[in-house]
Amino acid sequence: MKKMLLGLLTIGLTIPMYAQITKTEELSEVTVYATNYKYLQNVNSEEVASVPVEMLERKVAAFNVKDSEYYQDDYDFYEINFFIPEGTILAAYDKDGKLLHTAERFKNVNLPMAVKEAVLERFPNWMITKDIYLVNYKDGRGAKKTYKLKLENGKETLRVKLNEKGEFL
Repeated sequence: MKKMLLGLLTIGLTIPMYAQITKTEELSEVTVYATNYKYLQNVNSEEVASVPVEMLERKVAAFNVKDSEYYQDDYDFYEINFFIPEGTILAAYDKDGKLLHTAERFKNVNLPMAVKEAVLERFPNWMITKDIYLVNYKDGRGAKKTYKLKLENGKETLRVKLNEKGEFL
């Protein structure tokens, strides 16, 4: 009985040793490149507008037109809508998957400090009740960011537009 247990123990310990030997194979070289990195560089700012906004912009940049169900070789460009409850992005891609332009609209995002300070300085007793964040991106021109704000002071209401630097438009 002891010999049988020792034999099973020996076999049980030696079999896994053979399983650890792996063959090394050389894989072919793969080149990874980002086609829409310019878009992310233009729309990102020092301060994060909102986590859902950033996530949707990353999805727009990572979207591959050639893998989508709408792709056909006949068309020169594609317009794709991306939706979340906080906003939407309409993106136009060429047939190679390069992002040409976007139109973005988001509600109630985190405002940059420059915008908050500009509103506080010009309208000290007013409160921001609603805000809309608009981004228009064009390849080669960059991104134009605009904030539309609704201000209230008691029964009075005022609507203003600012850019990302806090300059009134």
